[in-house]
Amino acid sequence: MSTEQPKRAVVTGIGVIAPNGLSADTYWKSVQEGIGVLDRITREGCEHLPLKVAGEVRSFDASTLIEDRFLVQTDRFSHYAMAAASLALDDAGLGRDAPGDPYSIGVVTAAGSGGGEFGQRELQKLWGQGSKFVGPYQSIAWFYAASTGQISIRSGFKGPCGVVASDEAGGLDALAHAARAVRRGTGAMVVGAAEAPLAPYSMVCQLGYPELSTVEEPDRAYRPFTAGACGFVPAEGGAVLVVEDEDRARDRGTAVRAVVAGHGATFTGASRWAESREGLARAIRVALDEAGCAPEEIDVVFADALGVPEADRAEVLALADALGPHAARVPVTAPKTGTGRAYCGAPVLDVAAAVLAMEHGLVPPTPNVFDICHDIDLVVSRARPAELRTALVLSRGLMGSNAALVVRRGDETARWTRAGEGEQR
Repeated sequence: MSTEQPKRAVVTGIGVIAPNGLSADTYWKSVQEGIGVLDRITREGCEHLPLKVAGEVRSFDASTLIEDRFLVQTDRFSHYAMAAASLALDDAGLGRDAPGDPYSIGVVTAAGSGGGEFGQRELQKLWGQGSKFVGPYQSIAWFYAASTGQISIRSGFKGPCGVVASDEAGGLDALAHAARAVRRGTGAMVVGAAEAPLAPYSMVCQLGYPELSTVEEPDRAYRPFTAGACGFVPAEGGAVLVVEDEDRARDRGTAVRAVVAGHGATFTGASRWAESREGLARAIRVALDEAGCAPEEIDVVFADALGVPEADRAEVLALADALGPHAARVPVTAPKTGTGRAYCGAPVLDVAAAVLAMEHGLVPPTPNVFDICHDIDLVVSRARPAELRTALVLSRGLMGSNAALVVRRGDETARWTRAGEGEQR
């Protein structure tokens, strides 16, 4: 039997484009301070719609970050993804001109809706002016896989590429996909999700979700785990990470920021929130098992926090089912209540926040939430100092997917490797 240790998938770069920050550093500063940026939607053509509050990415000028030839081919959701990918690659020390074999780096992104704004614009041309006025990029710019394709083309990456066309939990599933590619021998993966759902056509589609909040007061529109929970508000943006083979990263002299340790995924059906209790608990157990992690080792939980009373209750019960007595003691947080849910981008932002929380020894607070009506230790008001070695990130999608991801602190890698010596995970 081979004694060779399995490859470790580690995070070496983080890039964020979010309503509360256009870099990982500015995002974390806002998150740790519990700053809420939910506000009235200002996008043209949305004024008459009943959805009034969201998390907009403002002060983002794509033309200063992305070449014109890519801008004309792509929707806003790909602009966010390409910008976040550049930030993550720079953070990982790979940059635009990554050294070595281009086949050693791949790309995988998740998308929940694709390029609605671009698609709407071209369809309006078709309806108002005729087919000759529809641009050739309509065929690709709206497509779920557009961000994966553009990131790989722009950076010259020719390794394994893919897209997870899923609901919100797809953000965590994409990270698992990337980690598995690394364990199979790919040197590095650029992975994440960014969404741009704040355009008239996209917003009309979202109005069909009964879980969507149409409350007009920004500080009341998204308040999970409270008696006033009334649904969620959407958001733009997301995050991209560089997930890399640990040995390759250390050979490059790059800091290991975190370990992608375990993942679990299940499916329980659209809006069946009571049933998501069992599905989410199962996903947590699978993630813990893959990570070789006992429930009491979880130091912080980044909750899905849908904001629907039945869904919130199911999540709390799922934690109790999977973590046992530890569920009532472990700190839980949901920074997304300050920014909104960026669909597939939301759980990737949570993973970025989890890595930064472990690095800084702080559990960030849950903005706009105070009157908790569930038996969990939800961190509110201000950040809580804590020794954080292992984080659990949860996500559920409106179409019924459930996912859990375990990430470990970067400086825990050596300890984890020694503890698992001789084991094949």
